[in-house]
Amino acid sequence: MKNIKLSAVSAIAFLAFAGVSHAEDLVFTLKNGTKSVLTNFYTSPVGVNEWEDDVFGKQVLNPGESMDITIGDGREVCKYDMKFEFEEDSDLDTTTDTQNLCEMGSYTIHE
Repeated sequence: MKNIKLSAVSAIAFLAFAGVSHAEDLVFTLKNGTKSVLTNFYTSPVGVNEWEDDVFGKQVLNPGESMDITIGDGREVCKYDMKFEFEEDSDLDTTTDTQNLCEMGSYTIHE
């Protein structure tokens, strides 16, 4: 449901600024290749010192599942830091990574 709301907000923002130069949304598929539930996923452009809002909201990504992710923040950057948090009873620690999301079609988090 949140993806639909984010898409609607992105579409409205696009129409409102159609005459202004803008960046395209970054879209990729996030795959959970672990045996634990991925509860939170944060992104932030490289160089930004704080994590932005949890991309999942109230959703989670169960083991083996995939989810389409859209980052429609209006920035003209490709390199993003990512932070992955797992359910409390998981053996997995919080994981971070940095990727060029403009070049990715999918990203799989592994144990």
